Formats: sequence, structure tokens, C-alpha cells
Amino acid sequence: MVEAILFATAEPITERELNARMPHGCDAKTALAHLQRRYDGRGVQVVRVGEAWAIRTAADLGFLMQKETVEVRKLSRAAIETLAIIAYHQPVTRAEIEEIRGVSVSRGTVDQLLEMEWIRFGRRRMTPGRPVTFVVTQSFLDHFGLESARDLPGLKELRAAGLLDNRPRPGAEDEREEPLENDGQDDLFDEEGA
Repeated sequence: MVEAILFATAEPITERELNARMPHGCDAKTALAHLQRRYDGRGVQVVRVGEAWAIRTAADLGFLMQKETVEVRKLSRAAIETLAIIAYHQPVTRAEIEEIRGVSVSRGTVDQLLEMEWIRFGRRRMTPGRPVTFVVTQSFLDHFGLESARDLPGLKELRAAGLLDNRPRPGAEDEREEPLENDGQDDLFDEEGA
């Protein structure tokens, strides 16, 4: 039953939703563990996406699906930067995004990410003005094949992939300057700090 439900649903589904659809006494968690083992090493796999589960093409066979992938639209540089800040610093307010980027965030950029369902509104901060926060969604995790935001690449992986340059931080007088201290809010970065 769990296999049939996973196969038929377009979006990842939680254990709670699976249990609600099955007869009383059935355990979705046990069934999911069994299905993961059964599909291990096959062309499709049962994978965890955030707090939900889905059947997906095995990662090593993704190249076969390239013709099937439809690219809806490209994100602007501002949208990519905003999305990265939200992913790495969530929950984060608009003011914090603007402080990190150094420029204001246009309403259109945030609206585009909300429309794509890659970000959503988080809880309001318990600070003056009670600003709303932004967090990434399960759709974001699913699109990038991540179980959680903790699976995002760290500084070492980003530098190794050539996505970050090794230039000193702006304003650093020389390369011997100590790295910035990590304030403990962002445990996604490694020992090098953020």
C-alpha cells in the first residue's frame, strides 16, 4: 500500500499522511524502511525529502532524464543570492538578507521565490515590529535532492567546486587576518567560519 501511494503521488508525502490513508494498525515507518532496502541499488529509490518520502530516479541515472527536464525559467542573480542566503541562514528576515547582500531586496525577487514554492514564510521574530522570517520549502529540498538544509555544501565543498574564490574578505588588510568568528547561528559552515 505504501509503495502504491508513493508511486501515485506527485509530491513527497509524510509518514503521518501515509498512516492516515492505510488501515488501522499499519505502520508506514516500517514499510518505508523495507521499501528503501528493496529499492536500494535499483533505477528508482525511496528517498526522504525533508520530513516526507518519495520515489525518485536513482542519482547515478539522472543523466537519462535530462531530456525530460523542463526548465521553466532562469533565476536572476539577485534571486539566486537571496535564495542562497535564505537556505544557509534560515530563518532569516528581509532586513537580514539585505544586510548580508549589501543591497535592498526587491519585492519581485521574494515574490518569484514564493511563487516557485522554494521559500515560504516562517515564524515571526519576537523582536520589535515582529518581522516575518523566510525558510526554504520541501519543494526546494526535493528539487536539489536534499534531505534537509544541513545537506547543503559547506565552504570547503563550494571552494573545491570553484563556486567561491579564495580572495581575502573585503576590508581585510592582509591574508594573515583571523577569520570571522561564527556566531553559532549557522552550523552549516565548517570550522573556517562564515
